[in-house]
Amino acid sequence: MTSLDKPTADQDADSKAVTEAALFEAFGGVRGMVETVVPGLLFVTIFTINKDLHMSAIAALAVSLVLVVVRLVMKDTVKHAFSGVFGVAFGVVFAMMTGNAKDFYLPGMLYTLGLAVAYIVTTLCGVPLIGLILGPVFKENLSWRTRNPGRKKAYAKASWAWGLILLAKCAILFPMYWWADTTKFGWILIALKIPPFLLAVWLTWVFLAKAPAPIDVFAEMEAEEKAEKEAEAARKEPGAARHRREV
Repeated sequence: MTSLDKPTADQDADSKAVTEAALFEAFGGVRGMVETVVPGLLFVTIFTINKDLHMSAIAALAVSLVLVVVRLVMKDTVKHAFSGVFGVAFGVVFAMMTGNAKDFYLPGMLYTLGLAVAYIVTTLCGVPLIGLILGPVFKENLSWRTRNPGRKKAYAKASWAWGLILLAKCAILFPMYWWADTTKFGWILIALKIPPFLLAVWLTWVFLAKAPAPIDVFAEMEAEEKAEKEAEAARKEPGAARHRREV
C-alpha cells in the first residue's frame, strides 16, 4: 500500500464523524434518551411518594404524549417518541390489568429480552441486526453483506455487543422483578436505563470507526442512471446528425 492509498488523519476523522452522526441519528441522541427515561422516571417518582398506581400510570402516559406533541409542533421526527408512547401504553395496560405497579415495567423488559435474542440470532445467521438498522442510515443498505466483508465483521461485533449487554441487563432485572419491591425495582431499572445503552452505542462506534467506509449504493444508482442517459443521448446523436445532413 502506497502513502497515497493510506487514509489520512483528516479522512479518518471524517469517517469517525460520519459514524458518530449516523449513530446519533439512528438511536435518537440525547433527546431520544430523555424521551425514553422521563415517563418511567415520573411513574416511579409518583409511586414512591403516594403509592397510587392509577395516578402514576396516567402521569407517565400523559408525559409521553406531550413529548410526541412537542415533536409534532417542532416538525421533528417522531419515531422515538412514538415508540416511547407505545411502550408506556403497554406498561399501563399490564399494570392496570394485574393491579401490580411492577408490571408497568414488564413489557419493556420482555422487549429488551427479545431484542437481545434478535441481535444474537441474526448475527449467528450472518445478517447482524445492527447492520440492518444502520445500513439505510449509512446509505449502504445491504451492500455490506456481500461487497464489504470488513464492514460486515464490524456489524457482527457490534451486534454481539448489543446482544450480550442486553442479556446482562435482563439477568439483573428479571430476578429483581420477582423479589424486589416496586419502588426499589423501579429506581434500579431507571438507573440501568442509560449506561448499558451508552456502552453498546460506544462499542458500535468503536467497531464501525475502524471498519472500511460504507458503499453508498444510492450514489452508485445515480451514477448508473446518469451513465445510461448519457449513453442513450450518444446513441441518438449520430442519428440526429445524419438526419440533418439528409435534409
